[in-house]
This record gives sequence, structure tokens and C-alpha cells, in this order.
Amino acid sequence: MAFVTTFGVALLAAVLLSSLSARSPLSTSGIFLFAGLIAGPLVLDAERLGTDTVREVASVTLFAVLFADGQRAPISKLRHQWMDPTRALLIGMPLTFAVVAVLAHLLIGFDWPTSLLIGAILAPTDPVFAAALVGRDDVPSRLRSLLNIESGLNDGLALPVVLILIGTLGGEIGESTSLGPVLLEVVLGVVLGVVAPVAGSLLVRLPVLGVTSRAQSAGPLAIAILLFVLTDAIGANPYIAAFTAGITLASVSPHASESFAPVGELTSELAKNAALLAFGALVTPALLGEVGVAGWIFAVLVLVIGRPVPVMLSLIGSHRLARNERLSAAWFGPKGFASVVYGLLVLSSGIDSAEKVFAIIAGTVIVSIALHSATDTPVAILLHEEPNEPPVTGAH
Repeated sequence: MAFVTTFGVALLAAVLLSSLSARSPLSTSGIFLFAGLIAGPLVLDAERLGTDTVREVASVTLFAVLFADGQRAPISKLRHQWMDPTRALLIGMPLTFAVVAVLAHLLIGFDWPTSLLIGAILAPTDPVFAAALVGRDDVPSRLRSLLNIESGLNDGLALPVVLILIGTLGGEIGESTSLGPVLLEVVLGVVLGVVAPVAGSLLVRLPVLGVTSRAQSAGPLAIAILLFVLTDAIGANPYIAAFTAGITLASVSPHASESFAPVGELTSELAKNAALLAFGALVTPALLGEVGVAGWIFAVLVLVIGRPVPVMLSLIGSHRLARNERLSAAWFGPKGFASVVYGLLVLSSGIDSAEKVFAIIAGTVIVSIALHSATDTPVAILLHEEPNEPPVTGAH
């Protein structure tokens, strides 16, 4: 009950301060994270809450957001806006992985396998916080598409690398960490992400069945719930499955996707806030003390060098984005729930330095939430354009 009470108080505060949040660095995400950090030692028992509970809440949140975000990228849109996200995923993400690993090795002194693990955990961007720009119609659609597709796919693409590196370090997490099974999980995620929405769409069209307009928005929700259960049952990659399912649903059943959008956004927002509160409660003063001066310097450098430089390099030669859009894409790579989920996997794996690794991950996520949540509104204002404004010269 203490968690529910704290959530209610934080939610009321977020509502009452929403006008201020819209025009200042104060953010809803910051309010819930701060509430968790304060209430954790006072009224929320971190040990009772448990790392497993926080990991499940964060994982469900990430799944829900990816499913909703996938619906912003139907195949009809992907045909015209795939090039820049591909650059970010195939060039920018591996470079980020490498730069973060080097920083972890040089600044904190981790051995190379552990440094590579930290690089894999912090390489993906977070769709939950990227939604602050992706969901705004006044931000250029080409930039929104880049951030949406990149953050939608890189979480799932990072998971196999994280699992393999945990296995390399001798960790045990209750699932396979060898190359073959891990890659199979990705394939199964794609297959389920396509099959589940298509099957749901076909069922709706059967003559003996019918869906009222009032019930239509519940259809995608049912698909998402069943898909989450299926991925867990057969060991498929849940994040690849969620984003793929969103893309597929928006492509084969656009009306159902449109009707689900308000429900999906509200559900994702509430889940995000609950997960932030739980994460904040888990981050105890002792854990923050474990980060150390070098860890905080590392966190800042990850955000100002580890992401921006690789993404700017990956977008060299791209004529689709204006200069300020490329700079915004480079900066806006928040670290969030994927990193938390993977960090908690490490914490439960039993590898050497597991607690130190999680402390560094948690510290980086906190700094990212603070900086990116405080700058999303100014960035959006800087990029403001009329929703129907034509793309820059060279865009297709």
C-alpha cells in the first residue's frame, strides 16, 4: 500500500505541476524518479520491493512502449524513412558500444569483458524517454522517425550481446547465454511480432465474429498481452517482438491501431511512471555511494561523447536531416529502462563486480533522465515546425 500511496501522491504532484513542466526543465519523469529516491529509504522498503519486481515492472513498461511506438512506423512509412535509422543502428550503435566500453575501462578500471558488457548495456537508447520528442507533431517527422525506429530496435538488438557477455563472464541468469539460442530468440521475436497481429486481424474479419467500434481499442491491447505471455513462454526476444508487432498492426489494421493510440499512450505513461518510482526506490544512498567520482564522470561522458560522436559520424553524408536535426538526434539518446533491465540481469547473475556494474548503470540512467528530461522541451522548441511543413531539400 505504501507504493500505491506514493505513486498517487507523485501522480497528483505531476498533474498539478504539468503546466510548469511544459515550459521549464521540470519533467514528469523527474518528479517520479525524485519521489522514488526520497520515499525509498523513508517508506518504501527496497529489499521488500526486490530487484526482480523492479526488473519485471521495467520490462513490462519497455514492452508496452515498444508496442505503441512500433505503431508509429507502419511499413508505408518505413519505405521512405529507413536510411537514417539504419545508419544509426548499423554504424552509430556499434561505435557507441565501443566508445562506452573504452570509457569504462579507462575511467573506472573494469577489465575488458566487463567494460564491453557495460558498453552493450548502455548502447541502446530508451524509447520511453525518446517519446518526449517522437510524440510531438511539431518536431520534424524525419527526426521523429529516426529516433523512433532506432530506439524501437536497439533495445532488442542489444539483448543478445548482453546475454552472451554475461555468459562469458561466468554469470547465471536462468536462460541460455550461448550464441545460437540467443540469435534464435531474435528470430522468434520477429516471427511472433508478425504472426500475432496478423492472426488477430484475420480473426476480426471472420463473418461469424464482429467488433464494435467501442471495443476496437481493446483488440490491440489483447494482442499485446498475449504476445508478452507467448514471448515469455517460448523464450523469444520480447522487445523485438513488441516493436515488430506494433509495425505489423499499424500496417495490416490501421483503424485498430488508431483507436488504440489514446489507450496505449495512457497505459505506457502510467507504466513508465510506476517503473520510475520503483527504480528510484531501489537506488539507495549506499548504491549511489558505490558509483564514485570516476563513475559520475563516466556517466556524463557517456552522454556528451559516447552517444553524440558516434551518431554524428554515422549521419555523415545524410542529406535528409538538417544540421540542427542531426545535432538533436546525436544528443537525444537517453538511457533508461532497457539499461535498467539489463543492469538488474547483471546484478542477479553472480558475476564479479556485479554490484559495482549495476551502480554505474544506475548512476548513468539517473544523469540521463535528469539531462534529457530537462532538455526535451527546449529541443522541441528549437526544432519547431508546422506539422505539414515540407521536408528539407534532399529528403524523400
